[in-house]
Amino acid sequence: MSKHISAELSGHFKIGGDLKINRLGYGAMQITGDGIWGPPKDRKACLEVLARLPELDVNFIDTADSYGPDVSEKLIHKALHPYNKMLVATKGGLTRTGPGEWHPVGRPEYLRQQVMRSLRNLELEQIGLWQLHRIDAKVPAGEQFSAIKSFLDDGLIRHAGLSEVSIAEIEAAQKVFPVSTVQNRFNLIDRTSEDVLNYCEKHGIGFIPWFPLASGALAKPGSMLDDVAKAHKATPSQIALAWVLKRSPVLLPIPGTAQVAHLEDNVAAALIKLSDEDFKALDTEGKKEFKAKGATQPK
Repeated sequence: MSKHISAELSGHFKIGGDLKINRLGYGAMQITGDGIWGPPKDRKACLEVLARLPELDVNFIDTADSYGPDVSEKLIHKALHPYNKMLVATKGGLTRTGPGEWHPVGRPEYLRQQVMRSLRNLELEQIGLWQLHRIDAKVPAGEQFSAIKSFLDDGLIRHAGLSEVSIAEIEAAQKVFPVSTVQNRFNLIDRTSEDVLNYCEKHGIGFIPWFPLASGALAKPGSMLDDVAKAHKATPSQIALAWVLKRSPVLLPIPGTAQVAHLEDNVAAALIKLSDEDFKALDTEGKKEFKAKGATQPK
């Protein structure tokens, strides 16, 4: 792939109807330590990855206050502030007690505290997109949704989204505030949220698939995915990402990495244009693997 690598080739989407981004973004979870805890082993390399984003026309970053915690947001600020038309979306609602440990906290006062913390970490007057990382089952959902509405009303955030939710939960939230994005796990072999994706497409809601590169057994040598990758002189991961981009115009994949070379490989997936035939064949095989595994979506 000798052509100029640019995320702009992935197409565009307007979050909330007014924040235009290139669909292929960047997930900033991996620029932290093991277990998404503490600082990264190679801080310099992580800053280099972040600095490379605007050069590749990646203008959408997804992070969270819980990544580190605070580490990811502060590195993004260090490398990219004042962001220059780049949308830095963040999330709140999970607290951390150690590596790999995540605990939902949806009390309104805590959520507001974290919004204010993210504003300070990122040095923003307003967060373009803030997402509830998880709905806390211990707190009435309506209280959490009302808190989000207050953030919108107070101008602390411009648009709001949800993560790991069902259609029923989206509809309940929509009665309180406009849901601009949904962030659920989705990829070629994980179709648990396919109904949610279809709902988002019907209603113009951005769908941010986390873990978009998973390809499972389909990535093995000799598989259909492998054959399609070879035909495009690409990697199986790039084809899996190209499939996500073709699946729906509201899909906004955010592959993450802490290495510049890997970042460039991910963005190069925007150059790949799958034929309808290859897309349908991969779609069928992906569904077969999903059903064979009896996969369930982690909460």
